[in-house]
Amino acid sequence: MSGQLATQPARPGGLVVAGGLIGTAVVAVALNAVVAAIAHAAGASHDFQPLQLSAYAPLTVIGVLAGAAGWAIVRARSARPSRLLRVLVVVVVILSLIPDIVVGVSDGRPGTSWGAVVALMVMHVVVAAVAVPAYHPLLPLPAAQD
Repeated sequence: MSGQLATQPARPGGLVVAGGLIGTAVVAVALNAVVAAIAHAAGASHDFQPLQLSAYAPLTVIGVLAGAAGWAIVRARSARPSRLLRVLVVVVVILSLIPDIVVGVSDGRPGTSWGAVVALMVMHVVVAAVAVPAYHPLLPLPAAQD
């Protein structure tokens, strides 16, 4: 670490982490429900299955948990996890938009419109915007000191 010592922050217990991740997932699902409602009010078809709670809720939970797993791996293995995560979070969110774009371009699902596809893209950003701030206290990164 070239002249820097990493201090380990206090780590919350497993139940706190699990409860925090459940809370994070609940908040992300609720906010994605708002995004879906806005999309429907703006004209997105109710036939567009990805904007139905039964489709996006499990994927939102998976996104929160997969993000936490990735965060934990980077935290454990990287010499500079904060720096790496600043880049990795952006790259992963951008890559997560590709399937949505493919749905929009292929127009193969009932009710597909670009408004609905944009709503899906917003949902990806919502998950990251909710999850990343939650990961900081739940899965704290080491602080570098001079």
